[in-house]
Amino acid sequence: MSTRVLVADDSSTMRKIILRSLQAVGVPSAVEAADGEEAVNLFKPGEFDLVLTDWNMPGKSGLEVIQEIRKVDADVKIMMVTTEAEKSRVMEAIQAGVSDYLVKPFTADTLREKLEKHGC
Repeated sequence: MSTRVLVADDSSTMRKIILRSLQAVGVPSAVEAADGEEAVNLFKPGEFDLVLTDWNMPGKSGLEVIQEIRKVDADVKIMMVTTEAEKSRVMEAIQAGVSDYLVKPFTADTLREKLEKHGC
């Protein structure tokens, strides 16, 4: 069974990079959301194994996406994909329920390690 992934990023270029990286590590396809609002609307409990969300997006931020998804699904893995690596922001995301961080720029190998770590 393949991992079902929701990718939320307002940059279409970044979404393509993430999708290419996912394909490189054996995840053939993912559902794309162009912003946080769309990600929350697309997310249904049980439909996804992993959510990859950018931090800075219009509408709803990645932090708000995490908070909204956690209200309906406590178990799905959520990874923040961001350039934001300051400790206070990381703590904020952890308190909101993020499973892990993927700091841009990243390699397919880094993504693979994170997926394996979380059983995806």
